[in-house]
Amino acid sequence: MTPRGRGGIPAPFTGRAATVRPEWIDENGHMNMAYYVVVFDGAIDHLWDAIGLGAPYRECTRHGTFAVESHILYKTELLLGDEIQVSTQVLGADSKRIHLAHEMRRTDGAVAAQQEVILLHVDLQTRRVVPFLPDTAELVAAAAEAHAALPRPDWVGRRLAMPTARPPA
Repeated sequence: MTPRGRGGIPAPFTGRAATVRPEWIDENGHMNMAYYVVVFDGAIDHLWDAIGLGAPYRECTRHGTFAVESHILYKTELLLGDEIQVSTQVLGADSKRIHLAHEMRRTDGAVAAQQEVILLHVDLQTRRVVPFLPDTAELVAAAAEAHAALPRPDWVGRRLAMPTARPPA
């Protein structure tokens, strides 16, 4: 059982299990990188449903979230039929943004991938970034508070860069 944080949201939040599908397999015989994003996006949808940012919220308020930046670390190859599950940690939030860390694991416990993502709250009619609506801001803050005691993953905040070349000896 996942412990619940102070805001009542499981800490970390665990999404639905999934199975690597045939259409997710690429010419190398493993899960194509695009489908890692699909699985992580589904984890966000599941979290949004739990904290009140899901489809009913979008339909009633005409507000939603857009990803503005994402980094994925591919750790272990996934093959056809592998069972996977994503756990999500809310790293922080402010009036317009929410910062998440996802960890995708196979059922044997192996970490398959990790994603760090920042999402912006958007008015879907104007297509502009806007503050969370007051009730929603409370829900987002409660989710962040629920996860505040979790240790920050050491892979969060990495930058993408080639290693520095060393001069020949």
